[in-house]
Amino acid sequence: MIPIKDTEAIKRMRESCSIAATVLARLKEQVRPGITTYDLDQIGRDLIASFGARSACHGYQLHSRRYPAYTCLSVNEEVVHGIGSLKRILRDGDIISLDVVVEYNGYIGDNAQTVAVGTIAPRTAELLKITEEALSIGIKQAVPGNRIGDISHAVQSFVESHGFSVVREMVGHGVGREMHEEPQIPNFGRRNSGEKIKPGMTLAIEPMVNLGRYEVRTLSDGWTVVTSDGSPSAHFEHTVLTTESAPEILTIARPASK
Repeated sequence: MIPIKDTEAIKRMRESCSIAATVLARLKEQVRPGITTYDLDQIGRDLIASFGARSACHGYQLHSRRYPAYTCLSVNEEVVHGIGSLKRILRDGDIISLDVVVEYNGYIGDNAQTVAVGTIAPRTAELLKITEEALSIGIKQAVPGNRIGDISHAVQSFVESHGFSVVREMVGHGVGREMHEEPQIPNFGRRNSGEKIKPGMTLAIEPMVNLGRYEVRTLSDGWTVVTSDGSPSAHFEHTVLTTESAPEILTIARPASK
């Protein structure tokens, strides 16, 4: 069953999502050639703590493994769940996905963005542009009367019309008290399929798009998912509240203090 949030839950979701978005925005400012992904992760850790929140990634358990980092930092062919490392130094021409998930006051805020490091190849720049646009297109489908499959179909159709591919093994999801709630939100699918969308749902919509083929594999660390063909991958994500009318994006950064 998909959780429907009441007024108090929505208030708390707005708070946690605002923190997650603000951390992401400030972390993005630190991306530059020469910085390691470990250093970026430590900056993310400190930013999260400065808001009195905690990383929902750090210590997240999957089977017998616990995620060791505070943010997910995925470079180039890494799709999701990349672990910050002193050995991974960002270079001009790289891309990096910054995925920030926080827990604050009992609720989760989840968002991601892929950014360029210096000057990137034109086709890679197009990959980022199309993935971000696909997120906006998917969000517009999150209205009462539609179904989850309408989000999925809209993302897939748009991405594939531009010659890119959507990852099949990783999906968006509901979010609230837990990082992963019902429903699952694939980035591919049929119109008018899946659960009906109702007001009060909070959904993490997150296209993951590859420049090459859609197949992926997981590295030996048990976490990092990479494209099977080594092609670059982009990832954009917002947490969205469904309302009686238009969807509301909750992961909006706070204005910078003057």
